[in-house]
Amino acid sequence: MGFFFLSNMILQIAILAVLITASKCLVHGAETPRLSIITDKEALISFKSGIDPETLGPLLTWDQTLSPCNWTGVWCNEVGARVVELDLAGSGLKGSISPHIGNLSFLRSLQLQNNQLMGTFPNQLDNLFRLRVLNMSFNIIQGVIPQNISRCTELEILDLEKNEISGRIPEELSSLAKLQVLNLGRNLLFGSIPPSLANLSSLVSLNLGTNKLGGMIPGDLSRLQKLKQLDLTINNLTGTVPSSIYNMSSLVELALASNDLWGIIPYNVGDTLPNLLSFNFCINKFSGTIPGSLHNLTKIQVIRMADNLLHGTVPPGLGNLPELQMYNIGFNRIVGVGDNGLDFLTSLTNSTRLNFLAVDGNLLEGVIPESIGNLSKVLEKLYMGRNRIHGGIPASIGHLSGLTLLNLSYNSISYDIPQEIGNLVELLSLGLAGNNISGKIPTSLGSLKNLINIDLSGNELEGTIPTSFENFQKLLSLDLSRNKLNGSIPKEILNLRSLSTHLNLSNNLLTGPLPQEIRTLDSLVAVDLSNNGLSETIPDSISGCTSLEKLLMANNMFTGLIPDSLSELKGLETLDISSNKLSGSIPDSLQKLQGLQLLNLSFNDLEGEVPVGGVFTNLSRIHLEGNPKLCFMSECEKGRDHRKRLILVCIIVGSIAIIASCSTIGLVFYLRKRKLPKVTTSSDSFERQQYGMGEKPSTAGDVYSYGITLLELFTGKSPTHESFTGDLSLKKWVQTAVATNVDQVSDPSLVRINSSLSDDVQPITPEAQTNCSIAVLGVGLACTVDSPDGRISMRDALCKLKSIRENLFKPDHARKTNV
Repeated sequence: MGFFFLSNMILQIAILAVLITASKCLVHGAETPRLSIITDKEALISFKSGIDPETLGPLLTWDQTLSPCNWTGVWCNEVGARVVELDLAGSGLKGSISPHIGNLSFLRSLQLQNNQLMGTFPNQLDNLFRLRVLNMSFNIIQGVIPQNISRCTELEILDLEKNEISGRIPEELSSLAKLQVLNLGRNLLFGSIPPSLANLSSLVSLNLGTNKLGGMIPGDLSRLQKLKQLDLTINNLTGTVPSSIYNMSSLVELALASNDLWGIIPYNVGDTLPNLLSFNFCINKFSGTIPGSLHNLTKIQVIRMADNLLHGTVPPGLGNLPELQMYNIGFNRIVGVGDNGLDFLTSLTNSTRLNFLAVDGNLLEGVIPESIGNLSKVLEKLYMGRNRIHGGIPASIGHLSGLTLLNLSYNSISYDIPQEIGNLVELLSLGLAGNNISGKIPTSLGSLKNLINIDLSGNELEGTIPTSFENFQKLLSLDLSRNKLNGSIPKEILNLRSLSTHLNLSNNLLTGPLPQEIRTLDSLVAVDLSNNGLSETIPDSISGCTSLEKLLMANNMFTGLIPDSLSELKGLETLDISSNKLSGSIPDSLQKLQGLQLLNLSFNDLEGEVPVGGVFTNLSRIHLEGNPKLCFMSECEKGRDHRKRLILVCIIVGSIAIIASCSTIGLVFYLRKRKLPKVTTSSDSFERQQYGMGEKPSTAGDVYSYGITLLELFTGKSPTHESFTGDLSLKKWVQTAVATNVDQVSDPSLVRINSSLSDDVQPITPEAQTNCSIAVLGVGLACTVDSPDGRISMRDALCKLKSIRENLFKPDHARKTNV
């Protein structure tokens, strides 16, 4: 539909309705029932039976002891007392339409619009061959438009707007030669527009908007010489607009918005369509320049060409449009060069009825002229964002007292916000984001008590958040992020119970605690306090924010424990409290947050075991890095043996001589005392022999055992680990990786030993750790060569490990630290 219903069209339709009514010679309340009224009465009773009893409304007065001519919404003719009109528009009826309605054979007007009727069209409608008005708009009717409706040849108005009608537009509609209004908008119709609709020579209004129609616009439609309204908006139409459409001089409204149309709009379109009051070509791919001839249409009310590929400048002539109510050229490539690039706005001061102005999303330069304050007093919406506007906001903007929306976001506007902005007392939405605005937030802003949305983000604003914000009792969203605001968060903001969309104070210089009053915001969906200097503990009262889905408080200085009360935020999907100074364990209660999709607790001082339920079952959804004292259950089990492991490693690296001597003497003594049975039947017989379990005693097997011990200690895996199957053994696994990717086989827990060293022990560089691992594993491999004769001796192993120890603790391997 166009932005406005056109007065001329409405007048003609009203006259049509009067003529129809007059032609009926109706009399309401005829009391002499005739035999022929019986079938009408039965049909109406059947209609009533299809309506939900709880929504009967005016049908409750349908007394069956009286003639239906006395019933509410029913009109009869004088001759014969037959029902000729049924008007139950806006009666709140729910239910379906009885097929018996087709028995009202004298019916000329059926108006059931603005109800909640459902089901499909009764096929019996084709019996209503006297019908002139059929209005079932704004219901929930489904199915297709019956083809036999073409038998209602007297139809002048067919209005089925805003239902759930599907299928194609029947070709048969073209036989309704008397049809003046065809309104099928806001349904689910698909297919192409039948060119045969051009046969509806009496058509005044054609509305097919908001469907799923495709293909090209039929040029044949230009044969509709009486057509005043053509609405094809919000479909899937493609191609160019037939040139003949631009010659339909009778058109008052031409609406083709939200399709996939392209081409150049003729420069003389205003000359060939001289009666235009509404021109809507938004959201397509039209190119070229704005047709200057549109600015010659002195009676035009609506010009909408936003979201296209138009370029060039705004043509002159805007001062010729005294009736203009909407001018929207946003999101094109319109340019305005130099400081005077916005001077065309001055011309619009003659359009005293202008209530919508949008020039946003273009390449307009310049400063906002002082004359902007002389625009229409009824101007409600002003969009100028996403351009290249510089300079300040003129104080005269405070004269636009009717503004409900002001958007100057994402320009290069600087200087202060003028105090006069407090005069815009009707303002609902204020957008100044993404500029270079400096200074303090004016206290006069608190005078705008009707504000619903405020976005001052991405500027250079400083000072504190005004306590006058407590006046915003209707506020839904507040974004002050990415500024230089300091001080504490005012309690007054947290008492705004209306806040429901989001509260974003991130990336400022705010300090102090998060006030307990946060509990008041029980309707708020998203809170972002990240990247400030907020401190102290996270208040338990945050559990009062029961509607929260996103809570972001990263990069602050919060201390203490993570409050258990967070688990009461049942709808929470994102929780980020990373990079603070939180301590203690992760509350098990966080497992109760079944909707949690992202949990970031990284870079705090948390400790203990990580819970295993809820969000913690999916490691891709949690971030715990930077908390060295945290461990998962399996790691915590290993941690309990960590000291034993550390002692073993220290014994190997630091007391190698004792190990070598003891292991050699002990094993030799043991082997000499008894002869072991031969074991060769199992798949690991080779390993058993090399551990000294074969038939023949050997100190070479002792070296092998020592090597396997080294490999086991430095990889964290035993030779019998479940991953070693087939030909893959511990030794082969280490051999494959040690030369190219030692980190793949090194036990991560040994790497973490370095981070747990006391402050008086200098830490080891990562490079030195890697080299140490390679060297030790190399000794282990040298001890486990398949041939006993090819293995190094225990003495050689001892010398190599001593050398590794000395290299590991060289001063140049210690990290440089700031003192």
